[in-house]
Order: sequence, then C-alpha cells, then structure tokens
Amino acid sequence: MPDIIRLLPDSVANQIAAGEVIQRPASAVKELLENAIDSGATEIKLMIKEAGKLLVQVIDNGCGMSETDARMSFERHATSKIREANDLFAIRTLGFRGEALASIAAISQMELKTRRYNDDIGTEILIEGSEIKNQQSCQCSEGTSFAVKNLFFNVPARRHFLKSDKVETGHILDEFHRVALPNPDVIFTLHNNNNEVYHLEKNSLKQRIMALFGAALNQKLLPLELKTELVTISGFIGKPEAARKTRGEQFFFVNNRFIKHAYLNHSVVAAYEEMIPANSFPSYFIFLETDPKNIDINIHPTKTEIKFQDERYIYTVLRTAIKQALGKFSITPSIDFEIEGSFNNIPPPSSERVIQAPQIKINPDYNPFETNKTSGSTGSFQTRNKSNLENWDKLYTRHADNQMEFTLPEPQQIKPIPDDDQALPEVSSNRNIFQYQGRYILSMIKSGILILDQQAAHERILYEKLMMRQSKSASSTQQHLFPVTIELSAADAEIFQELLEDINSLGFNISSLGKNTYVVNGVPTEVASYNLNELMEELVENFKNSPAEIKLDKTNAIALSMAKNTAVKHGKALQPEEMNHIIDELFACSVPQTSPSGKPTLTILSIEEIEKRFK
Repeated sequence: MPDIIRLLPDSVANQIAAGEVIQRPASAVKELLENAIDSGATEIKLMIKEAGKLLVQVIDNGCGMSETDARMSFERHATSKIREANDLFAIRTLGFRGEALASIAAISQMELKTRRYNDDIGTEILIEGSEIKNQQSCQCSEGTSFAVKNLFFNVPARRHFLKSDKVETGHILDEFHRVALPNPDVIFTLHNNNNEVYHLEKNSLKQRIMALFGAALNQKLLPLELKTELVTISGFIGKPEAARKTRGEQFFFVNNRFIKHAYLNHSVVAAYEEMIPANSFPSYFIFLETDPKNIDINIHPTKTEIKFQDERYIYTVLRTAIKQALGKFSITPSIDFEIEGSFNNIPPPSSERVIQAPQIKINPDYNPFETNKTSGSTGSFQTRNKSNLENWDKLYTRHADNQMEFTLPEPQQIKPIPDDDQALPEVSSNRNIFQYQGRYILSMIKSGILILDQQAAHERILYEKLMMRQSKSASSTQQHLFPVTIELSAADAEIFQELLEDINSLGFNISSLGKNTYVVNGVPTEVASYNLNELMEELVENFKNSPAEIKLDKTNAIALSMAKNTAVKHGKALQPEEMNHIIDELFACSVPQTSPSGKPTLTILSIEEIEKRFK
C-alpha cells in the first residue's frame, strides 16, 4: 500500500496560512502598517481603492531592506524579530512570526519597492500567488512601499464572502485607528479612492485622539495614570455623561500593541458602575506597559489577544486607576487632600478670646396655632395655619367604629367581543387599565384579562408607522426649527452614508456636510423626542453587528432597529393615557399579535383559567 502523507507545496501552505492571518483587506492593512512601524518609520502613507479589494498600498520612510532581505521577506517564518524560542517572551515589536507577507503574497498580486538609507539603488520584486514574477534593481525613495493588488484574485470563494465596500472600508479604518493611536509621533495619511480621509501630524496622544474621533472629545476625556511594580497604566477615559450607545471608542494597548480583552473590559465597566445608563458604553484609550515576560502574545494568529501572567492583579489595578481618575476630577464625590495650605489659611483664635459652647434659645411663649399676630412677615403662615385648623376634622373624619371609609369605583362596562375565537378582543375605550411591574399593561375584557407587553407592543406600532412612511411624501416629516448636527467617526460615517438614502425614505431629512458630519433637518414624529445622536449611533452599531442578510432589505432592517431603540422599555412607568394610546395603536396595526422580531405582544388570561386557580 503506497504512502499517503506528503508535504504540501509552499503555495498551498501559504494559502492555508492566509486563511488564518488575512481574513479581509483590513487584515492586510494591519500587517503592512505594523511592519512600517517596526521599521522605524516617522511617516506612513496608506492608500486603498475599492475597499482594499483592488489596491492596498503602504509607503513608509523606515529603514528599508537589502536585496537579500527583500527576497527573504516573502518566505514563510522568515523574520528579523526573533532567533530562538525564549525571544517570544521579550518581544516589543508588533510583528514577529514571519507569516504576514508570505500569506498576503499567496492570495494577491504584490509589488515591493525598498531601499536602505545608505544604498544608491533599491530593489523591486513582483510576486503573484506566491510565485516570483520579476526581481530587479530600481530607483525608489528611502524606505519601503508595498502595493497589494487584486486581493483574493486566485481564491474567488474568499472574495465572495466579503461584505459591501462601505463595511470593508470601515474595517480598514478600524485597523488604521489601532495603529495610528499608539504612535502619535508618526505622521499618518490615508487616502480612499484618491480622496484624503486623514492627515495626522505629529502631536500629543490627546490631540491624536481628537484628530481621529473629533474635536468634541476634548471636553469629554479624563487623563488616566497609575504606576505599580508590575504595570504602568496611562491614557484617557471618557466622562460618564459622554457614554455612548456603541462600543466604537474603546481601545486597549499593551506595550503599544492593540488587544481585545473581555476581562479587562469588565474591569472598566465595573469602575463606571451606577454612573452610566444601562446599555451604554464608556469611551477609553488605555495603555498598559509591562515587562514582556509577564505576557504571552503568541496565542492568536492575528496577535490581538494576549495572556497576562496575573490577570486578577491587572484587573484590580485597572479598576482602581479608573476610580481614582473619576474621583480626582470630581466625577465622583471626593475630598482633595492635596491642596497645599487648605487649612493653613484659617487664622488661629486670639489667646484672649473666651471660647463658649453654642447655645439654643427657646421662646416659651411661642404658640404656633395663635392667629392674632399682626406681623406682616408671618401673615402667610398664619393664614395657612388657620386653614389647616378649619379642615382638620375633614381630613381625619372617622366612623363610630373607628374604621376609615373607602369608596371603590364602579366597574366599567366592556363591549362584547366576537364569538370567533381567532378574532382579536374588542377593548373598550372606557376601560379599566393598569400597569404591572413596569412592563405589562392589563385591561379587563369580556372573556378575561388582556395582558400586553408594553415594549413589544410599542415596537410593532413604531415599526409599522415607519414602514408606512416609505410611500408618503416629505410632508410627513417633522421639520426642525434648529437643525441638529451629528458627527460620526470615519468608520461609522462610511456605514451611515450607505444607509442614508434608506433612512431618509422613512421620514428623515438628513444631508451630508462633509468630513463625517451630517445635519438633521427633520425626523418622523414617532422619534421626534429621542436623542438623535444616540439613535444614529445605535443604528450604525446594529448594522455593523447584523448578519449579511441585512443587505437584502436595508430599509426594513433600519425600521426594525429604530423601533427597537425608541420603543418604551421595560421598567418605564406609564400614565393611563399612554397605556390607552398603546392599546388603541396596537389594534390598528396590520399584525398586532407579534412584534417585528416575532415575539408575542399580547395574551389573554381567560375567565376559565382564572376559575381553575380557585378550585
């Protein structure tokens, strides 16, 4: 029987590795930007076309490579970062595995131009699907330029699974943020389809944050700083009132490497406990510096997850640092004991002064029920006092048996319901109604008790009203006297622009002002009282996290998202008029029995079921 185990060809092995490392164009952007940082570059340019599917190009002014190094860089596991296994626990560079360039070259047409600062000429390499097509000397600028063209050209199945250009561009912007944020001393530029999106000059960390996410953050950030023997924590956190409905502005960096860490995120959220609303997320830009031997960064192909040697300690220190920052800047009640001379400015009493204990004076002749005083300053009090005396007996009238008298309202008549069991109950407009536990609306009907889930019912109402607006004119929009401006991050703005036409079809009047800023001139009456910035943030977040099927009917998905976000929530107390309005509106819907997501909105507790409980 012949042997069946064989070595895979390098091209196939590289494609398999690419499946782990290069999942989408943003993955290639991440690897190339990190290589540019590791090269010591002080200026990095990123250019993309068609969301990176047509072109991803990164140009840096770093150290460059020799002809031999340029050729070796495309070999699997070829790296300048480590020499032996122990080096894995002393890594301070971003890249180290030597898989990125080989993986990218296996699934694209790639061009490399590089030159060291002391070389007269550089090296140019053309590679396609792991196969070297050409290598020659060339004239080029100092540093390195990688141009990745037609990503996934030889694996069309992978290309088929990519999302829309707007979504993929959003992922690229996320990776750009994760590299540009921890390197404020590096100049970054980003061009998307020949349009400049970012031009970031050298600056402080706070200025870099504002350049990436908007100047509005300037008044919303608090500095964070704490140093221990094991870890140094620095960066900025957002004020509680700046908490958002999306997780967009949440960044952890360990030794300037972006990471995702649910345990540390829980520490941050715990520090904000009872200070931000439910389902809101604080912004944070947190940097942790620790000895590389205390962490393991070799646990995930994309290097975005790491393992701490003592996670509980880091958790506690991080929470303490955030609590300290919030308290220091008067976000939580605190006393500042660090103000020099705060008690020294109080002059000591004179040595001749006699210290006396405080005394309380009482007027034994004062009668609060006396009404013959004529002082103008107490006239209003005396009038109220006299009125209280006259009504005293009325307030506390009791019967001879000392029992309080209560009057119960007469039960109201309910309209009869149809004999058809499948028909919806007829609910009287003059009904007995009340709210139970802040989430259910109960009303008496002829066959028993009608129970409505207030949130599910309101979602159905809002959803149908928004969908009906598609066929109506702009006259159904409530125009704003003072337009509202919405500023989004570059990544969110890419997604929002794709949704804008469908959003306006639901009764909104929103237009772009450029530079990720939009103006809202009008909204549907159903959401007029809702915070528009929060509503749009939630809408973008839902779209980012939704399945691919949302692309088939964006308008329906947008209406569903808005209905969920603006409906009355469980726990909200409702007035009788509000409960009556929800019931009336629900039974005017085309599908009142279920919410837009398929949950039941109502149920009936029949008289028979009630009677069984007492048998």
